[in-house]
Amino acid sequence: MPQTRGQKREAEMEAAFKTFFSSPRFAVAGASSDSSKYGHKVFAWYLRHSLPATPLNPRVPSVTILSQSHPTVSSPSKLSNPSSYSLSVITPPQATKQLLKEAKEAGIPAVWLQPGSFDDEGLQYARREFKAAIAGDGGRGGEGWCVLVDGEEGLKVAGREWSRL
Repeated sequence: MPQTRGQKREAEMEAAFKTFFSSPRFAVAGASSDSSKYGHKVFAWYLRHSLPATPLNPRVPSVTILSQSHPTVSSPSKLSNPSSYSLSVITPPQATKQLLKEAKEAGIPAVWLQPGSFDDEGLQYARREFKAAIAGDGGRGGEGWCVLVDGEEGLKVAGREWSRL
């Protein structure tokens, strides 16, 4: 019996989670020291789940998250071995387009676009150009796929070992 559209989308998301969370490292574009911002919350999520994460922010040399200073990297191309990273994106849609192009050129295989970080053009680019793109409609929250809401399920689907700090 052929798959329904829902079953097909679920299988695609399972594959995307496996690809995204199989990366040995993660980068968070839009990381911030401001605890009210989602770039702060998402970076803290990676740290709380004992996942190796690097903050991306071209405007500051470091961010302070969970009472620790973390040196920032200015762009995906400046990461050491970019192809070993998956990228979480928490930037305004107009900045996301350029960021995705840089990430693609650097060899990053997978991206997670947080709600509010993309427009239709950015979403289509991510789905077309990356091995895996988690974004858009879906997830357990009303806003779309969000690492803060759906990340633990993604870790389970991917079989990724982690511990909560």
